[in-house]
Amino acid sequence: MPQFFNKKLLLLLVSIIVLVALIGFSLREREELTWPEQFLKDTTGWVGNMFNKPVSGITGFVGGLKDLQNTYDENKKLKARLDEYVLLKTQVQDLKEENEELRDNLKKEDDLRKYSPTQATVIGRNPDRWHEMLTINKGKRNGVEKNMAVITSNGLVGKVKSTTDFTASVQLLSSIDKANRVSAIVQGEKAYGLIEGFDDKKNLLLMKRIPYDKKIKKNSLVVTSGYGGIFPKGLPIGKVVDVKVDQYGLNQTAYIEPATDFYDINNVMVVQREVGGVPKESDGEDEGK
Repeated sequence: MPQFFNKKLLLLLVSIIVLVALIGFSLREREELTWPEQFLKDTTGWVGNMFNKPVSGITGFVGGLKDLQNTYDENKKLKARLDEYVLLKTQVQDLKEENEELRDNLKKEDDLRKYSPTQATVIGRNPDRWHEMLTINKGKRNGVEKNMAVITSNGLVGKVKSTTDFTASVQLLSSIDKANRVSAIVQGEKAYGLIEGFDDKKNLLLMKRIPYDKKIKKNSLVVTSGYGGIFPKGLPIGKVVDVKVDQYGLNQTAYIEPATDFYDINNVMVVQREVGGVPKESDGEDEGK
């Protein structure tokens, strides 16, 4: 038994020595490898290369999917921020326009102190009667009465047609109503006439009944004459863009470009003649010279 053990121990020691020698031989710097080493190295390289390509492809595909998902998420976030920016820009523009309009109204209000102006906001318009009527947020409780003039910072837009306690309906100058008349005068020409009628194709007011012998120049300003008891004197209406003589040659009709865009009205002022004055009740039939 000891002899057998010694043989096994001796064999183990020899094997260890040979293994160490082989390892040392393999680690030694050599220009040429033995054919077993070459075969083993080539086989290992070929197998590794065979598995490396599909693994690299799968890794690249997964990485591409991840990059694509990241790009999609980033694009989604940027689009949401862009939508927020567009919305914010729109809100800022609306506030800017409203601020400018209110500033203009305040300046106009200083000029209209003797007319006792009441600020109001448009709260409703009927799409079918867009160029005829609108509703404002001031009524009887605010001192608004029937037939009071309604203006913007640019000029006259119409008159109060009816009122409730908290709202009022405003009839625009562009309303197609025979009773909707305004006594007006062409500044510098002393030519009186009546604003009655609206050319909806050209978006122009019609100033009728101007005497045939009055020389009306284009771009002349047209304002309220103050006659008739409803509209204060001197409120801007628009400017003359064309003049035509009627078929009988007795009167002229001036085409007036409104001072205010009737399509876009947001804030207005309701005015009466003078503080303490009592407007004359009329539906417009007597609103003439």
